[in-house]
Amino acid sequence: MPQQAAGAKPEPVGARTESHRYQDVLAVVAVTIGLAALVLGWIPATHFPGAVAGVIGLPLALYSQMISATTNERWLNVIGMVASFMGAAFALSNGGFSL
Repeated sequence: MPQQAAGAKPEPVGARTESHRYQDVLAVVAVTIGLAALVLGWIPATHFPGAVAGVIGLPLALYSQMISATTNERWLNVIGMVASFMGAAFALSNGGFSL
């Protein structure tokens, strides 16, 4: 057990000691693209951008899940994965990649 310097305050349990900016930003981008894919895929007139957003968002969320460091990032990644998949599915049912 490491010794603390005299007068040093112990860190609270669960304190975040290092920054995970890259993982945080990637998780937010994954959920944003996923929600965009869901909305665009739901609207029949925007099926093409919805399909593209779903195809980009799902692998991005999977990669972000693989490198995530905190539970909050993992929650956002799962939401992004599900939203991307559902958005791509809606987009494909409305016409998919056809212009």
